[in-house]
Amino acid sequence: MTVLVNVIVTLGMLYVVPAGLRLIDPAGLRRTARLWPLPAALGAVCLWLPRGLPATVLAALYAAACLALAARAPAVLPRGRMPGPADIAAATALASPAVAGTALVAERAGHRLFGFGLDILALTVPHFHFAGFAAALVAGLVCRAAAPGPGARWAAYSVPAGTLLVLLGYFVGDWAELAGAVVLTGGMWAVALTTWREIRPAGPDRVTRAVLATSAVVLVATMLLALWWAAGEATGIPHPTLTWMAATHGLGNALGFALCSVLAWRRLTPEHPRTARQETTS
Repeated sequence: MTVLVNVIVTLGMLYVVPAGLRLIDPAGLRRTARLWPLPAALGAVCLWLPRGLPATVLAALYAAACLALAARAPAVLPRGRMPGPADIAAATALASPAVAGTALVAERAGHRLFGFGLDILALTVPHFHFAGFAAALVAGLVCRAAAPGPGARWAAYSVPAGTLLVLLGYFVGDWAELAGAVVLTGGMWAVALTTWREIRPAGPDRVTRAVLATSAVVLVATMLLALWWAAGEATGIPHPTLTWMAATHGLGNALGFALCSVLAWRRLTPEHPRTARQETTS
């Protein structure tokens, strides 16, 4: 499981986060996105080192970058009016890597932060890169692009709320984590449905539409697994092991949802060369 989790986390650090920053705020976060691979490379290297001082130092440098990113979250909220659901989702995306970075430092140091086992801390790192950063990012993008309606707004509100409830469940207990999984699953299914019905048909080419379709279909399956696991932890019903979840839910979310979504949305943004050419000729 360790190798698979490390590969997933490396993908999140080196590509999903910097590419996602360009989607949240291309102008305001351009420099951060350009420089992000430097601390991300340190974070990725520390994953493959044995626990100890060198790995902890590298993890701390990456965590410092994550905390600095979280400090930028208020900047994406509007001034002079209440933030909308897409604004809240974007701020949640910027704050989420800080949770992952903190867990990474503790895990690399072999420290049971707040009493959590090292395996749980290790899985917290990919969770808040993907279920935190990527999920909130995509929910916000879908909310901005979709027609006004309750579905997209529900997604943009419930993904941050579900992520927060899952984090709270770490401290409160399995039933709070199950509640978070229910809210998060509902929000992500709303993202998938809106992507399939509204975003996918408007894709500029078949490749973009296919990648969007893949992200929507995969998301339905991976979140069902998350709901099954959380229900099993709370009620004791048979449910997948953490190793099996990493190989199915984790890998599916990383490749099928997060990576596909970021690739598709980059093709949908004006900064992407293909989109820019099409807008120029239209």
